[in-house]
Amino acid sequence: MIVFTLLCSYASISSSQATSSDGFLQCLSASGIPSQLVFTQSSPSFTPLLKSSIRNPKFFTPSIVRPLYIVTPTNASHVQAAVLCGRRNGMRIRVRSGGHDYEGLSYRSEHAEVFTVLDLSNLRAVRVDTQTSTAWVDSGATLGELYYAVGKASNVLGFPAGLCPTVGIGGHFSGGGFGMLLRKYGLAIDNVLDAVLVDARGRLLSKTTMGSDVFWAIRGGGGESFGVVLSWQVRLVAVPPTVTVFNLPVSASQGAVDVVTRWQQVAPALPDDLFIRVLVQQQTANFQSLFLGTCDALLPVMSSRFPELRWFNRSFCKEMTWIQSVPYIYLGSGSTVEDLLNRTTSAAVFSSGYKATSDYVRQAIPRDVWATIFAKLAQPNAGLMILDPYGAQAAAVPESSTPFPHRAGVLYNIQYMNFWSMAGSDGSVQTKWIRDFYAFMAPYVSSNPREAYFNYRDLDLGENVVVGNVSSYQAGMVWGQKYFRGNYQRLAMVKAEIDPDDYFRNEQSIPPLPKSK
Repeated sequence: MIVFTLLCSYASISSSQATSSDGFLQCLSASGIPSQLVFTQSSPSFTPLLKSSIRNPKFFTPSIVRPLYIVTPTNASHVQAAVLCGRRNGMRIRVRSGGHDYEGLSYRSEHAEVFTVLDLSNLRAVRVDTQTSTAWVDSGATLGELYYAVGKASNVLGFPAGLCPTVGIGGHFSGGGFGMLLRKYGLAIDNVLDAVLVDARGRLLSKTTMGSDVFWAIRGGGGESFGVVLSWQVRLVAVPPTVTVFNLPVSASQGAVDVVTRWQQVAPALPDDLFIRVLVQQQTANFQSLFLGTCDALLPVMSSRFPELRWFNRSFCKEMTWIQSVPYIYLGSGSTVEDLLNRTTSAAVFSSGYKATSDYVRQAIPRDVWATIFAKLAQPNAGLMILDPYGAQAAAVPESSTPFPHRAGVLYNIQYMNFWSMAGSDGSVQTKWIRDFYAFMAPYVSSNPREAYFNYRDLDLGENVVVGNVSSYQAGMVWGQKYFRGNYQRLAMVKAEIDPDDYFRNEQSIPPLPKSK
């Protein structure tokens, strides 16, 4: 099972900073935010709250720069007040929904910065309308909570987003959001109809009032760049009453190298009702699948389209409802639909740190390279690869229609991950393995730019440089074009429109495009 995690730190402040932070607290109080929704570092609840949705414990160490305060709004006016009070008192805000940011930038800083975390976990309502096949979901809700609400409302409606149920809606949608329904219905952002945004001026904006450019930008342009998205209206999608899932491991001795080599061309070209991903770890390739139909319908498709997976037969089929498939695929066979509502970070999860990054593949990798890859994955302290096929509806959307540009021509996405025990390692060996493996993969993946998925954020790809209290557009281009390709410039133009002073920023937020002289 793939593990996810988060972080914390200790910061000292100068007397001038203390004065501005006192002003921030006074402003929050005067604006009507109840004191029980504001937590200072001296509060007994501060550390448990900060830790509650930290998914990568490598960031929960004394050397990490942590927030001065945590604000937990319960309505839109609290968010507006926090933004306005922050601007008046020089207090920056970082916004956290689920805490799965791979670099922890929703609750920590790489630099000695005084900031407050706006924790949206109290804003988590999901309102499903089966008559219109739509739903409104707050950014503080998790994917599991959204899926659960949809499944309770209807057994023939679903939503195309990620696998991990504890991922927060706000961050996931902001970066694109894909999962097992990717090829049938595209990404989460392809199914967003409206949104409610608090901008840097504290205004509460809808799709109509924020304008088409801003609405375009928030659907995949990266979290915490354009404001605080409070809620999203989404289009629900049709799923059959019965779906079929399977998980089939193939070892290297059984010919996994040949099967994965063939999978590269088969998986992106299959009927869009069939999604087959691969998790490659050590000497085994696990083929994990969701088919929108029965086992009887799946068997002839597999035998005709992917005969190389010759071990597949009826015994591997598990038929269930779509909502049952969500916990089954991610949490395992003993899980229940109610497990989707669990938001907590378990002790087991919190014991493992990790490093991750990503690639996109546009030309199939040769078999001999796959043989080398399997050998590298067999090394001590090696990580794993997750291969997600694209094509079909994901590729049918034009590259410029949303900020997410990895569309036509993409065969699949690769996620690289490596884990270590926080009790016995600092992760340096595992991190080096990821970086070395990423360097090895360079000739075989996309180039000019070498593409990456924003929701697998990696600061190794580049960081913002602040010049004159505004993030540099040129420095941002280094990482921005990897995530957004040709859409980076338009995102910077939108940033200059909605937040020209760069109030909402972190190490990989969109910088404003400088005005031409």
